[in-house]
Amino acid sequence: MEVTAVATQGRYDSSDWVSSYLLLYSDTGRAWKQYRHEDGRFAGNVNSEAVVQHKLSHSVRTRFLRFIPLDWNPSGWLGLRVEVYGCSYKSYVADFDGRSSLLYRFNQKSMSTVKDVISLRFKSRQAEGVLLHGEGQRGDYITLELHRAKLALYLNLGEKFSSSRVAVTLGSLLDDQHWHSVLIERFNRQVNLTVDSHTQHFRTKGEGDSLENIMDCNFFLSFGGIPLPGKPGTFLRKNFHGCIENLYYNGINIIDLAKRRKPQIYSVVRAFYSLIFMHQNFQHQGQRPGVLSTTPSHQESKS
Repeated sequence: MEVTAVATQGRYDSSDWVSSYLLLYSDTGRAWKQYRHEDGRFAGNVNSEAVVQHKLSHSVRTRFLRFIPLDWNPSGWLGLRVEVYGCSYKSYVADFDGRSSLLYRFNQKSMSTVKDVISLRFKSRQAEGVLLHGEGQRGDYITLELHRAKLALYLNLGEKFSSSRVAVTLGSLLDDQHWHSVLIERFNRQVNLTVDSHTQHFRTKGEGDSLENIMDCNFFLSFGGIPLPGKPGTFLRKNFHGCIENLYYNGINIIDLAKRRKPQIYSVVRAFYSLIFMHQNFQHQGQRPGVLSTTPSHQESKS
């Protein structure tokens, strides 16, 4: 569910209410993260009947919420009724085991674009791992990876005579097993990298103007690792180990393509088993999928 507001009320017809509290959220019900609100705490109630609502300055996508009372009526005791507001949220999740990647082949009929957009959410306990990578034959490349629990983006659109590259780093402690949002936007040579709510702007180097147009028609964009050409199942750098959610390239839902076995996307794994269809088998056995699962979620709009 995507939570947009919360409301509290005291116990009915009593002297029991909570006057301040913390709000925590979690995707698993085990690892919790505090929602940052002004000084960290939410103002609660001053009596048992009035409803106090807080609209969240930024919505949070979560499965679990936890209200932690800090202060309450000194003449009474803890009393708390809560209401959560939000909307349904559809999620396509890929679970990478650190031994695999998804490869997306660009359409041979792709036209040059002045804008490229890549968006995704991820969570991991690992401080190192490649989230996406692509390279062409003219010095052009893009790499997004976790390095020392920070997110690093390397991008060059085809510079022939220089080995220098544009490197941008954002975030910290991103190996906390909580979801983090990533947005890469390119407008000609201007690039915006956003990690959670922080954005950095920079200009690319090179002669090309599009990730699609400057590459040959057999170019692949790899998610989760950097496969070594000609050596199936071999990777150049440490693979990503964790979950990637709602992965889009220029509006194309990459994980949905994998789920539907579309020909422009396929998997590369070190072990000889299917990356895409493990989910249903493990579900029937009551186990957690080991490599990749696609799990659309449907939540109630109000609880």
